[in-house]
Amino acid sequence: MHKQIKQLLAVLLLAPLAFSVLAQPERYVAGTHYVVLPTPVKTNNPEKIEVVEVFWYGCNHCFRFEPLLENWEASIPADVDFVRFPGMWNDLMKIHAQAFFAAEALGKIAELHGPIFEAINVQGNRLQNEQQLSALFTQHGVTAEEFSSAFNSFAVRTKVNQAEAKMREYQVRSTPNMIVNGKYLISTGNAVPTQQEMLEVVNFLVEKERSSS
Repeated sequence: MHKQIKQLLAVLLLAPLAFSVLAQPERYVAGTHYVVLPTPVKTNNPEKIEVVEVFWYGCNHCFRFEPLLENWEASIPADVDFVRFPGMWNDLMKIHAQAFFAAEALGKIAELHGPIFEAINVQGNRLQNEQQLSALFTQHGVTAEEFSSAFNSFAVRTKVNQAEAKMREYQVRSTPNMIVNGKYLISTGNAVPTQQEMLEVVNFLVEKERSSS
């Protein structure tokens, strides 16, 4: 009997604590720290939680975001699929998106992603046409013929068109932005003042998606 009374007292003492934990508000709130997209966007792999970075090579905020993003990417769990996605809403961004998909088609993203960023943001080379891009690609082991073939290929142009359509679905108006599982849009602002905190919101939403599955 004495043991039962002690167990009951323990339950009674722990109950308010459990209730207070459950009653705590979420650290990040929809409409303040992130936006819930009105229509979810289809992800590449429904078996994983997709995290998309919408970037532009000409965006110095994206350039500064790269080291943080690389550190975050190095430690993502196996159930997270990270995707880089070139944003575009003007002709120059479209050319840079075409360069991204050309590098991807050539299997050269790892070798060219950083140099493209650096050429524009450090060296002042805007890479605004095929000739300038070809010169950069050839500096990193791609022949002019290989670059031209990939850059002007039907597959790359199709990817650019598909990405442009997806941009409208994401409702992105700035870079860098993050999209979690085709449902949530995160960008820096008053409620999310730093790029590091943007990644913390991403982690929060990944866990939210994991818990709901």
